[in-house]
Amino acid sequence: MISTFKRLNHRKILSCLLLAALPLAAHADDAPLFVPQWLGAQYTFVDQNQSRVHSPYRGPLSLNPNGSTARSHTFGAYFGVQLPAHLQFYLDLEMFKGEGVSGATGLGGLTNGDIIRSGVANLGKGPYIARGYFRWTCPLGDATDTVERGQDQLPGTEATKHIEVKVGLMAVNDDFDKNRYANSTREQFMNWSLWNNTAWDFAADTRGYTYGVMVGWIMQGWSLRYGIYQMPYEANGQRLIDSFTESSGQQAELTLQPDPNGWALRFLGYYNKGNMGIYQQAIDIAELTGQTPNIHDDDAPGRHKFGFGINGELPVADNGDTGFFMRAGWNDGHTESFIFTEVDRLLSGGFQLSGVHWDRSDDRLGIGVAIDGLSRIHADYLQMGGDGFLLGDGTLRYGPEQIAEVYYNIAVIHHLSISPDLQFIRNPGYNRDRGPARFAGLRAHVEF
Repeated sequence: MISTFKRLNHRKILSCLLLAALPLAAHADDAPLFVPQWLGAQYTFVDQNQSRVHSPYRGPLSLNPNGSTARSHTFGAYFGVQLPAHLQFYLDLEMFKGEGVSGATGLGGLTNGDIIRSGVANLGKGPYIARGYFRWTCPLGDATDTVERGQDQLPGTEATKHIEVKVGLMAVNDDFDKNRYANSTREQFMNWSLWNNTAWDFAADTRGYTYGVMVGWIMQGWSLRYGIYQMPYEANGQRLIDSFTESSGQQAELTLQPDPNGWALRFLGYYNKGNMGIYQQAIDIAELTGQTPNIHDDDAPGRHKFGFGINGELPVADNGDTGFFMRAGWNDGHTESFIFTEVDRLLSGGFQLSGVHWDRSDDRLGIGVAIDGLSRIHADYLQMGGDGFLLGDGTLRYGPEQIAEVYYNIAVIHHLSISPDLQFIRNPGYNRDRGPARFAGLRAHVEF
C-alpha cells in the first residue's frame, strides 16, 4: 500500500483516498456523514540576523563570516474527515518561502526550525501536500477523553485506552520525541537542537515528510509506538525509496506518564537502512587516491545506522505552564548523517516560565542550552576537508557545538503571538577556529 502511495502523484493520492472513503460513509450502518472539517491554519514569519563570525578560513558550507540576514515564511491549512468504524482521514496543505541565514548551513543545530533546506532537490515555492493519511483507532475500554479541535486532531471523544494506526504521508516527529516545553519551533525554541533530538536521523524527504505506517498502543500511564517509513535515496534528498526491504527508517518509543498533566519520560530507539556512505571507507579511499574524502561517493545500499534518545518533561507550577525539559541523544556515528542534520551526540535542557507571574498569563519565557557532538570518525572526515550536507569548513579543529537560546513569546491577541529570540553558539560547525556566532530574530505566528 505504501509503495502504491509513492508511485502516484499527490493529486491522484487525494482523489483515490476521497473516492475510497465516500462509499464507506454512504453505505455503512450508523456511519457519520462524510463532512470534511477545517481544523486550522497558520502563518509564521521569521526575520533572523547572524552576526559576523571570526573566520581564519572558510569552506563551501561554512557560516558566512560577514554575517547574514534572512527571512522565512510558512503557510499551512489543515483538514480532517471523520469516517465510520473509528477511521479518520487528514490532509494538510503547506507552502514555504524564504531561507535561513548563511543558506541554512554551517551548523549542526540550525537556528530557524521553520526553514526547509533546498538540499539536492529543486523544490518549488508553491503549495504542496505535507500530510495525507488515514488514522484508525480500536478502543480497549469504556473510559473516554475529550479531544479538542487542532491540527490533525478532529474534535470529539476518544477511548482513553486504544490501539492507534496511521498509514500514509506524514511527519515522523508528529508521533515521536514530543515534549511539552520544547516541541514547537513556531511558538517555543527555534534552534533545531532544542525542539528536537538532533541525534535522531529520522526518515523524511527534504521538506520533512515521508510515507509510512505507525502503530501505537496507548494505555493509562504509558504508551508504546512503532513506526516504519520510507528513506530518501540520497542525503537530504526529495526522492524516496519505495521498497521497505531495500531501505527503511524504523523507530520505537516507550512513554511513561502516570498523570496526563504530570512528568513524562520517553525512551526512543531507531534503526535506519539505506543508501548511505561510511566515513572510514571514504577516508580510506581518499588516503589511497590522495584526494579529499567524499562521503557521497561511498553511498551504497544496505548500510545501517542506529541510535537512542531519552526525553523528559517536568511540570512544576501554573497548571503545567511552567516546567523543565531535557533531551539526550546518541547515534553510532559511523555511517553518513543522512536526513535531519549532522549531529551524533546531543545533550539539551532548559525551562519554560509562564507569564502569569507578571500578569501576562498567556506569555511564555523560554531558556535552553544544548551541546552537540560528533563521533571521532565523523570529525576526522571533516578535518580532512570532507563535506556533509550541512557542514564543510575545509578543515576542522574539533570542539562540541555549544548553544544557548532565550525567547519571549508575547500573546498579542488571541490568535497572534510575537517572539523576540536570541541565540549564542560557540564552536559553530564543531570548529574551535571559528566563532562565536550570535543570532537575533523576531518571529510572528498567526494560528486559527
